Amino acid sequence: MHMTSKLAKLGLFDAMVPRYTSYPTAPQFKPSIGPAQMRKWVEAIAPGSRISLYLHIPFCRRLCWFCACRTQGTRTLSPVAGYLDTLMREIAMLGQHLPEGVTLSRMHWGGGTPTLLSPEMITALAGAVAEVAPLAPGAEFSVEVDPNEIDVARVEALAQAGMTRASIGVQDFDAEVQKVIGRDQSFEVTRSATEMLRGAQITSLNADILFGLPHQNAERIAASVQKLLTLNPDRVALYGYAHVPWMARRQSMIPSGALPSPEERLALFETAQRLFDWDGYEMIGIDHFAAPHDGLAIAARTGRLRRNFQGYTDDPAEVLIGLGASAISKLPQGYAQNASATSAYVKAIEAGQFAAARGHVFAGDDLWRARIIEALMCDFEVCRAEIDAQFPQFRTRLPGLMRSAAAHFGDMVEVSATGLRIPEEARPLTRIIARFFDAYDMSKAGHASAI
Repeated sequence: MHMTSKLAKLGLFDAMVPRYTSYPTAPQFKPSIGPAQMRKWVEAIAPGSRISLYLHIPFCRRLCWFCACRTQGTRTLSPVAGYLDTLMREIAMLGQHLPEGVTLSRMHWGGGTPTLLSPEMITALAGAVAEVAPLAPGAEFSVEVDPNEIDVARVEALAQAGMTRASIGVQDFDAEVQKVIGRDQSFEVTRSATEMLRGAQITSLNADILFGLPHQNAERIAASVQKLLTLNPDRVALYGYAHVPWMARRQSMIPSGALPSPEERLALFETAQRLFDWDGYEMIGIDHFAAPHDGLAIAARTGRLRRNFQGYTDDPAEVLIGLGASAISKLPQGYAQNASATSAYVKAIEAGQFAAARGHVFAGDDLWRARIIEALMCDFEVCRAEIDAQFPQFRTRLPGLMRSAAAHFGDMVEVSATGLRIPEEARPLTRIIARFFDAYDMSKAGHASAI
């Protein structure tokens, strides 16, 4: 059977499955997790730990139609300033409950548009974090950068705050594609932003680019990737555009009739993939590419690649604290997500309590399945010896589960006495295969196309 037919038969072109940046996934979170639970979990962090911190800035000067993130538009910095005051109060509250000696192995500012902040705001926010949990030696501090919303003063403020990595949103350089997704961003503007960043010694650069956008074709995505490669990014996230207008109403502005078919989406991905391959980038997991010297590539080669809400990471921290509206924390006990609406988030912080509004407590075989799914998403294989050593209580269950996967997926998985492996030609099915190991009901959860 032709490979495309095999992929189609197993649901690649019609399945809706999670991206598995967590397990269980966010649609499974319940309102049983609140401020008191979050406080207990924070206080249980071991003194002297290295943790990760995510700060969410949910503001944009303009709202791109393709984006499904929790953001809001603003023409002035006035609402941003008010939000920032609340965020710094949340940071101070975190400091009151963190044990002694906690430092940061990673810090990421996302959004929205963190570079919307003025230089003074950047300095104040970074200072508030440093008072609570300073960056550890060798820590990585990354910020999502909109090339349309950055200048020398803000770059210098970020560099002085300790920023080490920039994550640049590109999406696509084609003018027609940009117009239909509400994202006007020329190659020249993007190149200027990278030059500013490198000029400030922020030399580690990520870029995000999308496939599956309206009016994209092989020629257009190839031209965009080739332009991007001239900027020499250290790593690239090649995300599939998720058209979910029932979740993100602004996406209703995008004509669904102009979207490529699932089969065309796969061809677009493969076109971009070949270009990254030819330029010497290593494929990381299902949708990232990294230069051989980059930390992500090294982690993938050495079995240390992990997955969290920012995608693939080489961060070894067991604790990720999310601050700001809608931000999600992961701790050894479970997940906690802050109130999504900015107003509800502000109300909670002003009341002097954490803003956690929903989440999940790990129970049963959650962590066992989470590690299996993470191994598939990161390494395309499950090592029985590793899983059994970490979860000996489930030792007898794994062989049967793997045999069931082999019966379902046929030669799209390879099962042996040592574990399960997804061969290279079957890797477009990775999220579908991971779904097989997911015990939760997804019938009511809105997820993205499998390709």
